[in-house]
Amino acid sequence: MATQRTALYDVHVASGAKMVVFAGFDMPVRYTGDLDEHFAVRNSVGIFDVSHMGEFIIRGKDALPFLQYVTSNDVSKLTVNKAQYSCIPNDRGGIVDDIIVYRVAEDQYMMVVNAANIQKDWIWLNQHKEGYEVELVDISEKTSLFAVQGKNALPTLQKLTSANLKEVAYYTFVRTQFNGVDNVIIAATGYTGEPGFEVFFDAQHSVSMWNAILDAGREFNLKPIGLGARDTLRLEMGYCLYGNDIDDDTSPLEAGLGWITKFQKGRFVGSEVLLAQKEQGIKRYLTGFVMQQDKAIPRAGYSITDASGAVIGKVTSGTQSPILKQGIGLGYVPCSYKEGDTVYIQIRDKISPAVLKKPPFVRIEK
Repeated sequence: MATQRTALYDVHVASGAKMVVFAGFDMPVRYTGDLDEHFAVRNSVGIFDVSHMGEFIIRGKDALPFLQYVTSNDVSKLTVNKAQYSCIPNDRGGIVDDIIVYRVAEDQYMMVVNAANIQKDWIWLNQHKEGYEVELVDISEKTSLFAVQGKNALPTLQKLTSANLKEVAYYTFVRTQFNGVDNVIIAATGYTGEPGFEVFFDAQHSVSMWNAILDAGREFNLKPIGLGARDTLRLEMGYCLYGNDIDDDTSPLEAGLGWITKFQKGRFVGSEVLLAQKEQGIKRYLTGFVMQQDKAIPRAGYSITDASGAVIGKVTSGTQSPILKQGIGLGYVPCSYKEGDTVYIQIRDKISPAVLKKPPFVRIEK
């Protein structure tokens, strides 16, 4: 199957970025180097081309009740210009995808989905809209998305819009003119733990937008950031990656996402299964861990064991934290294990000790 490309593919290649296939797209994994890019975001500001993400419009008289049924969080809490992290549960209590829902008008919402799940989510949502007066529109191919993250994201983007970005609170957004382009959504969301914004706009403006933001951020040494640093940044915060840490066979309760699973709103897909799981108690949960030996780097798929070497779980994500200079990771372990307990990670033919720690692994000054 042929891979897809964002509108900036040629720009990335011309800049010398190393390209890899991710979620069916040719994407830049790095430009100058993972560590350089990681610290650019932590210390100042970076820009990510995340136009591979999917965007759906959900609109109509029944947009709210439909979203209440197909997502786990309570969408009724959203007012216009607010966003909400949520997931699409399946009938077994697993996760079809983790998403963000934006309320763009009284009866209109935008749902942002993971790139690898665009077709899967689209089919799932359409299979569940019977009985609802709702229209679904897939705008993924004509929408570009940049994430500008770091403490200097605001002064960088402020140069390009008259909207007061200081007034855009976390998980809210503004629709405004940006770099001369109308109808741009600037949302105070992101995947790095740093203050910053995600910018949605018509894909035809991708190159001019990219260049304008690079120019605006030049005084802050803004750098383009690839998938490599994106992964280390999100892992230092303990953010889940769909397909690694959560999937169709992990429940939001096991994944520590009970806070986006709102039973009080009424019945939704999988709610009976999840409620039974809550009442009976889960048997495993997703936790973080920090390696205790130098050069011990955990990777997805490695076994988590007890001191005897008996397997108790698996690493779902792992890396070397650039900030801590230690190996960190996420994985599912039995609920009998608590924060502060020691487990062991099977790295090749040795087991290496790790201490369980609830993320985030690093603290970010806002």
